[in-house]
Amino acid sequence: MFSRLFVPAVLGAGCLLVGGSGAWAQRAGEPITLNFVAADIEAVARTMGVITGRTMVVDPRVKGTINLSSEKLISPAAAYNQFLAALRLQGFTVVDSSGISKVVPEAEGKLQGGAVSIAPERAAVGNEIVTRIFRLDHETPNNLIPLLRPLISPNNTINVNPGSNALVITDYADNLQRLARIIAAMDLPNAADVEVIPLKHAVAVDLAVLVTRLTAAPGGGQGGQGLVDNSFRTVVIAEPRSNSLIVRAANPARVALVRSLVERLDTPSSADAAGNIHVVYLKNADAVKLAATLRAALSAAPTTATTVAAAAPAGGAAAAAAAAAAAAQPSTGGQIQADPATNSLVITASEPQYRQLRAVIDQLDGRRAQVFVESLIAEVNADKAAEFGIQWQGALGKNGDGSIGLLGTNFGTGGNNIISLAAGGGGVAPGTGLNLGVANRTNGVYVLGFLARFLQQTGDGNILSTPNLLTLDNEEAKIVIGQNVPFVTGSFTNSAAGNGGTVNPFQTIERKDVGLTLRVRPQISENGTVKLAIFQEVSSVQASSINSSTGLITNKRSIESNVLVEDGAIVVLGGLLQDEYSGNQDKVPGLGDVPFFGNLFKNESRSRKKTNLMVFLRPVVVRDAAAVEALSNDRYDQMRAGQNAQQPPPTPLLPIDKVPVLPATPAPRGKAFPLEPTPFIGR
Repeated sequence: MFSRLFVPAVLGAGCLLVGGSGAWAQRAGEPITLNFVAADIEAVARTMGVITGRTMVVDPRVKGTINLSSEKLISPAAAYNQFLAALRLQGFTVVDSSGISKVVPEAEGKLQGGAVSIAPERAAVGNEIVTRIFRLDHETPNNLIPLLRPLISPNNTINVNPGSNALVITDYADNLQRLARIIAAMDLPNAADVEVIPLKHAVAVDLAVLVTRLTAAPGGGQGGQGLVDNSFRTVVIAEPRSNSLIVRAANPARVALVRSLVERLDTPSSADAAGNIHVVYLKNADAVKLAATLRAALSAAPTTATTVAAAAPAGGAAAAAAAAAAAAQPSTGGQIQADPATNSLVITASEPQYRQLRAVIDQLDGRRAQVFVESLIAEVNADKAAEFGIQWQGALGKNGDGSIGLLGTNFGTGGNNIISLAAGGGGVAPGTGLNLGVANRTNGVYVLGFLARFLQQTGDGNILSTPNLLTLDNEEAKIVIGQNVPFVTGSFTNSAAGNGGTVNPFQTIERKDVGLTLRVRPQISENGTVKLAIFQEVSSVQASSINSSTGLITNKRSIESNVLVEDGAIVVLGGLLQDEYSGNQDKVPGLGDVPFFGNLFKNESRSRKKTNLMVFLRPVVVRDAAAVEALSNDRYDQMRAGQNAQQPPPTPLLPIDKVPVLPATPAPRGKAFPLEPTPFIGR
């Protein structure tokens, strides 16, 4: 006998489930009939827990009523699946976690604990939210996102893991089964087998560029949806050794298209063509240097190809001799000339040899990397000097005595000497520092009799120079920042002036650069290490020698070295750590050694000078145009920000209130430069 579950038309919060004789108890696995009309979701969930033996927990945010009915007896599993379908239509779902079935809003289902599987989960009910990982063998996950996202409910998610080439999808189990069939149909090899097309007449290097342009999709991309996927591109690569084309396409139709184009283009040269004369336009290399390299390579390689004919001079015997000499010369297999105006090579050679030359030219004509060298010269100087001395002079005797004695001390020269100051009559200025003096009146005249001098000097210097250079690999670059200073090398005076001649004196002057000089030649190795041949010099004119009669004195610090540096690393080239001390003491013997009172009979000076100089270098390899543009824009914006910060404050008294400022950062390549001009002073 089948028992029948009956629920009244309106199920209230306190109603009972009744059967044929009052209180009803459901036996496990026994079929039932559902009849819920406008019933509370929480009450129906508790009933389903009793029917299926689950522990049901209802989220407080789950509110509303539900209609659930069946026309015939159904199993508890079918009743539970029907309950899940009804919840799904109202935006709710059930998530199983640790033996508890939680009724939550659909948007929260992906955040609760649920089943996670890689293979299809057989035990999952069609209306349950589960998470499944799809590992792709051929397709790129990003290409499937635009196709699968509309097929997933808005509250559920689809994510990509590029590292494992997998998709992680959280959705209802029945929808995941449909997505699995779609993914299996799309996860197929995107490209056909690689085809090798040998050429008979054309050059593979030239034909590869032409075929690639003809088969490229409009707009430069073939991925669709705004994405560029290389797996859908038709790739044509030249193989110079066998003069063949290697083709990889998305499908056999694209391969057939490439093959038909190659068959039409791989034809012999026409009768009016240039024949064995070929013109190769270079992209990066220097035509003159490359021509010399190729001629040297051809002359060193033994070959029996075409002989270069020399022009014979006029005359029968001379012409015969020249022809014989030309025939006796070894054959170079062709002739290579450079055209500097167009930076191209004119090659006279047969087709097989021309193909060999083109393979060498393409390898040598690659884009050369550049090196941005940042140099930092830091110099810190500290000068300290101190001086202390007491001098005095006095006369011994009376007015009218035949002999008068003198007693005193004097140290130093010029304004630091008491006798010089006393006899100078105001023409000699005292030395720098604190000077204390006492003048005695003798015969109506004041004479300096005592002089005390105190001096302390401190000087600090901090010089930071950062010259930067950008140069090609294995090309020398030089930057000079300084002044062109004249140095007198000789003079002449006319000695005949006493005999009535005209005096015409003159001087010979040689000008030299004084300042900062950086000369560097970088060489990039295969593993990215940079070898640098460096010459760096810092020179300056000594200030004390500017008005000297013997000429100018220059201070010079230079480094010339070869170093190996990793790309982007900082290396110290060298430096100067100098600490100088000097002390000078003048005193009266014996009296100057008396403690404390001996200071009245001596003069002492001390000085100390420290110099710290370090030179650092940091090379950065710049390999493509994007890196050059990023580096240039960074320095451009840095300079522009500095100029904007130097704008003077506006004032109505001065009409000039703007300084020149660089325009905004230039637009990317291929676009016009901003039309906003640089503001001028006074505009």
